[in-house]
Amino acid sequence: MAERPIFVPVPEQEGYVRQISFEIPWAGGFAESQKWKNITSLHAAAERAGYAPLLEISSKSDTRAGQKLSAFNLRVQSTFGELTLENAFQGSKVFARGGPFTDLYNVEPRQAKRDPRLQESGQLTSFTFDGYDFPLVPRTVFYDWLYLTAIFQHRDWIKERIDGRYQYAGFTDIEFNPAKSFNCQARSCALFVSLMREGKLEAYMHTPQTFIAAMKTNAASEPEQRHIAQARLRVG
Repeated sequence: MAERPIFVPVPEQEGYVRQISFEIPWAGGFAESQKWKNITSLHAAAERAGYAPLLEISSKSDTRAGQKLSAFNLRVQSTFGELTLENAFQGSKVFARGGPFTDLYNVEPRQAKRDPRLQESGQLTSFTFDGYDFPLVPRTVFYDWLYLTAIFQHRDWIKERIDGRYQYAGFTDIEFNPAKSFNCQARSCALFVSLMREGKLEAYMHTPQTFIAAMKTNAASEPEQRHIAQARLRVG
């Protein structure tokens, strides 16, 4: 068994995104068939709790929209040129004893993620990207900014494909393990949909400072754990 979350878009006063976890039978291994067993189990558990349909946001998705919205396929425009989201995220980290290591913008994404300096430079203190400083709190604000920036220009396509024709109840990323990380492409996609539905997307994405302020305002008024509704459901 394993616990995996879904991410549901909710109004701003409810925290933009609600994370709901389900306990599901887990198929181990790296084969595509095993990944899809886990996706199917998670989506079935969520449907029994009233959350359907869901869209898997990853390269494993069975829809073009889910694959296109995978962070693996997204690019971010910067003064350094076009970067993969992973390179932008890793190369912008600032530590107590070094960073940002902008040379990581120009290597393979996996190499950037495994660069030893990211483990040897002390405590992470902030992010610096394109001349802007991003804080560690709210804790997903920099990753969210990168993700939303990468898909912002495609917002009309997204509105039609995932919020118009289908009105997905939520989003998943089967590779995301909340016990090991807190940045998640499915969560960022849910945030994008929430802001788009409330007509706040363009205003909040005007500048990094505007976005950070908007996310901080919500974080200050809503305890972070409120967004993590633990709805464990044993299946199978």
